[in-house]
Amino acid sequence: MENPLLLFPQLSISASKDKPYCKVMKSAIKDEPHKASKPGAKQKRNRLSLLLQKPEFHEGDHLGKPGNLTKGASVSPEEAVEWGESFNKLLSEKAGLDTFTKFLKTEFSEENIEFWIACEDYKKSKSAHELLPKAKTIFETFIQKDAPKEVNLDFHIKELTRQGMGQPLRGTFDAAQSRVYRLMEQDSYPRFLSSALYRGLLRGRAPGRAPPRRRSRSFTLSDFPGQRPRPAAPSALP
Repeated sequence: MENPLLLFPQLSISASKDKPYCKVMKSAIKDEPHKASKPGAKQKRNRLSLLLQKPEFHEGDHLGKPGNLTKGASVSPEEAVEWGESFNKLLSEKAGLDTFTKFLKTEFSEENIEFWIACEDYKKSKSAHELLPKAKTIFETFIQKDAPKEVNLDFHIKELTRQGMGQPLRGTFDAAQSRVYRLMEQDSYPRFLSSALYRGLLRGRAPGRAPPRRRSRSFTLSDFPGQRPRPAAPSALP
């Protein structure tokens, strides 16, 4: 039997032409999903923005995080006045703590109050077994170099805290917490009291006493330029 390629030479030509074409097509099909799966720069930014908005993305955010102010929550002007009396009074009330945290977020320094709250929670640990994992988390989140929420502490306090991590006690973070407390009291607290957020809470407060009355002022002709004095009315004859 004769070779069919000899009888029909066009088959050999088309086959030789189709072979590289098939390779090109297979390569294109193989590469196409890879190209399609590569998002553009804009798409990457959009995905990252959405990811950052998810609460589960922020690892450790539950540490020292106060409750958010609900929409229905209200603070009376009298309460707000008490917050202005002392920094300790502000932090001792939940609404005051939440409001101050909201203010610090506008200044991108909420890590200070979150660290302070985490230390308060740490000192309330019921057993020694709870101290070690909590201390490790606080140290890695707020104190160690390049921590995700590193607070502003000097080398001496950082080293002192690091040495206490071998066998943490309830007072391990006392020096660091006191330092951060003073920083907030001396720096952030005065700005909070002069902020629009705090001033807005003071509006509508019923005054304890009537505002001082302004003294009336005697007007002279110089206050009304261009006006000529009117002649006095003739006195009645006796």
